[in-house]
Amino acid sequence: MTATKTLNIRGTLLELKEPLVMGILNITPDSFYSGSRKQTEKEITERIETILAEGGRMIDLGGYSSRPDAKEVSPDEEMNRLSLALDIILRHYPDVITSVDTFRAGIARACVEKYGVAIINDISGGELDPEMFSTAADLQVPYILMHMRGTPQTMQQKVDYADFMGEVMLYFSDKIRQLNELGVNDVILDPGFGFSKTLDQNYELMARMNEFRLFDMPLLVGISRKSMIYRLLDTDPSESLNGTTVLNTFALQHGADILRVHDVKQAVEAIRIIDKLSNIQ
Repeated sequence: MTATKTLNIRGTLLELKEPLVMGILNITPDSFYSGSRKQTEKEITERIETILAEGGRMIDLGGYSSRPDAKEVSPDEEMNRLSLALDIILRHYPDVITSVDTFRAGIARACVEKYGVAIINDISGGELDPEMFSTAADLQVPYILMHMRGTPQTMQQKVDYADFMGEVMLYFSDKIRQLNELGVNDVILDPGFGFSKTLDQNYELMARMNEFRLFDMPLLVGISRKSMIYRLLDTDPSESLNGTTVLNTFALQHGADILRVHDVKQAVEAIRIIDKLSNIQ
């Protein structure tokens, strides 16, 4: 019997006995899904309350859009955006588990030390800031390790692999070793759907998700309304909820521990249904 995976959240052990939902809160003007962009105190507060009311256990805050054609954002601007939302959370929702979606070590440190952010979510796997791994080790917070090549601006030109899954698995093996040697105890793996991958590669990654069980680490899946859905179905992000739910359901059946989503209610319902099915004797 496999032991229950755990995360150290601000000194308290969180057991991942069942999958959790992480609601997305983008404090950006240009995230790929327009429905996720929140920039005023009222919009941010309403989004936080919706995530919590619908059953979200975590909130992932981003101040820098990582879509392929996103504009560069200065560290000061990124921090200003994040601070607006984190101030609200600190005042009104201090017990909420928060993660910060940033590849900058300085931003991650400020969010953890000043606002009590519990998790670092780094799309670059430490590639865009050489201080990120040591910062995560120093702060002793869980670190979401994602697979990506290049930068958000160049990643879709870096999809040429000799052995796609082999290279992805080698990437994680190497990065996990580096993190463990530095003393990072809690690593969450994110396969990086939509980052440095073609449409077919994204679906191969999903179809072979079981292979990540090899690492015996919490697995986060973030496919919410992404292009792997709307390009295949010839729609757009606004019409991609059904496809998102289908893929989230598949992911839950193949080892996902955390679903990072725009639509919390639907993800929570998928978890409840899969849990019910899996408990029938």
